[in-house]
Amino acid sequence: MVVSDIADQVTRGIEAVQSTVSEAFFEPTIRLGVTGLSRAGKTVFITSLVANLIDRGRMPQLVAASTGAIRAAYLRPQPDDTVPRFDYEAHIAALRAPEPHWPESTRSVSELRLSMKVQPSGLLGRMSGPRTVHLDIVDYPGEWLLDLALLDKSYAQWSAETLDRIKEREIAQDFHAMADQTDASQPFQEPEAKALAASFTNYLKSARSAGYSDCTPGRFLLPGELAGSPVLTFAPLRQPDRARRGALWREMERRYDAYKLKVVKPFFRDHFSRIDRQIVLVDVLGAIHAGPPAVEDLRRAMSEILGAFRPGRNAFLSQLLLGKRVEKILFAATKADHLHHKQHPRLTAIIEALVSDARTRADFKGAETAAMSIAAIRATTEETIEHEGRKLDCVRGTLLNGKQAAFYPGELPDDPRQLLDPARAGARKWLDADYEIMSFAPARLRLKPGDGPPHIRLDRAAQFLIGDRL
Repeated sequence: MVVSDIADQVTRGIEAVQSTVSEAFFEPTIRLGVTGLSRAGKTVFITSLVANLIDRGRMPQLVAASTGAIRAAYLRPQPDDTVPRFDYEAHIAALRAPEPHWPESTRSVSELRLSMKVQPSGLLGRMSGPRTVHLDIVDYPGEWLLDLALLDKSYAQWSAETLDRIKEREIAQDFHAMADQTDASQPFQEPEAKALAASFTNYLKSARSAGYSDCTPGRFLLPGELAGSPVLTFAPLRQPDRARRGALWREMERRYDAYKLKVVKPFFRDHFSRIDRQIVLVDVLGAIHAGPPAVEDLRRAMSEILGAFRPGRNAFLSQLLLGKRVEKILFAATKADHLHHKQHPRLTAIIEALVSDARTRADFKGAETAAMSIAAIRATTEETIEHEGRKLDCVRGTLLNGKQAAFYPGELPDDPRQLLDPARAGARKWLDADYEIMSFAPARLRLKPGDGPPHIRLDRAAQFLIGDRL
């Protein structure tokens, strides 16, 4: 281990001790990580959570809100000056506009600090008066979280797994054809590498649009200032029997290793290692609509995510976290308002089954985990209509084109295994049902004083994530 690595670990250890002492005696801080897979609604979740913590009339399941322990909540400057601020004001304005629209999604790390005046319980608490508790919300793309699994994989292993996983996907055929025609033992040529990387990136974009979850490397989709750099100019290839120095395989391997060293590790060192609580937002309905392959891909992705929170064999992560663990992880199936409330238990059962399976596969121990179905912003109302002699429990809302529509998505099964088993067996489509999905625009907000935006179980999610610290 080089001297700089030792110094870096010592510095992080000192900072951790200072932070612990400061929080214990002065103003406690909760760092909440928020990430999501495949358009699950991170921006809307954070915006609604903050709005509902400021105006707590719709938060009865958050004990500190219902008992009045939270006296006030207000935005404060964030502690990290080099991290972009989450643009709460612009996002809430989009939802409160006369013609409301969904806010623009964030495409990199951002942060927001919400400070709360909280009255501690008990005799000593009443004597001491309110204290300030800071909630630092760290927003980052789910694709970056999935990159953590790359740290424990060689280029050869990642290439083999990726090519095998996508070989049956029609959207990957163009890249597969190019990769099959490539002799990785031949001398490296930059135009060939750029063409391979571009084709693989196009596949990743199509996979994300099609509802697949495991779209790594994540920076290929959100390159930012790294667009066009060698660290993003590689792709999975078949390993040749021999690859001399200067071969395409060797250069692709070098760039893959550079991606882990210069992109993935700094993100987890600077942001991930400081998170106390974590919510992972999952568009389960979107995966079900996309079909069994997308559901199976989601199951694998969640296994990778849970493994990320328990380093285990990965020496880098064990050193990075210095014994620290994320204390609570919530997996939330979003867009519950796209279903009638009678189906919410079924959606919750599906996300619980996915988490349970992921925990078993990842051999996860440590943090407390939970799963639930939520809607950070409720965009629909419920109604029952008759169709061909049947009564259908529907939801009604405004579509993105401005028209009103009542929508029946189909019946989710009582037993989650009716979805998970065919997906694991490699089924290409559902045999006995079609699950539809509709994109609704946000409803116009008509709020009473003291009320935040309408939601489904956002208060329960907040109670699990931060309630014990309030």
